[in-house]
Amino acid sequence: RDVVIESVGVQGVSRDYINFSRFNAERGRLINPVEVDRDRPLTVLGWQTADRLFGPVDPIDKVIRIGNVHFRVIGVSEKKGAVFGQSQDEFAIVPLGVFQKMFGARPGLQIIVKPRTPEDLRAAMDDATVALRIQRRLRAAADNNFGMFTSDTILGIYEQATRGIFAVLIGVVALSLVVGGIVIMNIMLMVVSERTREIGLRKALGARRRDIVWQILTESVTLSTFGGLVGVGLGFLLALVISSATPLPASVQFWSVLIGIGITAGVGLFFGMYPAMRAAALDPIEALRRE
Repeated sequence: RDVVIESVGVQGVSRDYINFSRFNAERGRLINPVEVDRDRPLTVLGWQTADRLFGPVDPIDKVIRIGNVHFRVIGVSEKKGAVFGQSQDEFAIVPLGVFQKMFGARPGLQIIVKPRTPEDLRAAMDDATVALRIQRRLRAAADNNFGMFTSDTILGIYEQATRGIFAVLIGVVALSLVVGGIVIMNIMLMVVSERTREIGLRKALGARRRDIVWQILTESVTLSTFGGLVGVGLGFLLALVISSATPLPASVQFWSVLIGIGITAGVGLFFGMYPAMRAAALDPIEALRRE
């Protein structure tokens, strides 16, 4: 097939790359260390790259051209999906020597180091730092001109980001609850105003203040709880759309539904108290005189 694709990352790997779980071959095989050392023109393609190039045709042993060099496809990596909208299946793996001949010396180079055991992580970081400083010919007093990231560093960045997003969401939700509560209070005040004669008649027939209070509060809580149920339904639909249209997992937990409905009921109870007290304080004689 005469197909040209762009925006594909080319990764040059050393002989030790097979020790990292991120590299695999769902079809075919990986480039072995001897082939890497001999700079053989072989490549392992990401799942999406192979699909775009060959479609339903088996890509194994087919020849592709990267830049001006021809490579024989010997493997296809398993499908990994996307992370934050960035595809993890658009790449081609080639021996590091061939990569350097094609693209020359790069100012940026990523080196992945894996300790034998998790307990050796700190020692591995120290050894990698020393090796990089020697390779870059840095003096003893000079600062590192490279960065080092561990899985803990990435997790820390993720946790900081999620904490910030969570704090912003709390503020947005709190503001929304206050606005919604004010709307409910205004609605109930309008209801009390329109039903003044009804409330006066009930009080004239023997209804107590607490009966009127409970009537208005029940209506307020019912109104706010119905709004909460509508919001939960929209949340379910949004989670379904996100999980269907994106690789991000999204679901609504049962405990969050209970908390959400409980909070909305509490908002209705709190903001319905003032209209309920105003209704209970009405003089039945004056209420019956109103049109």
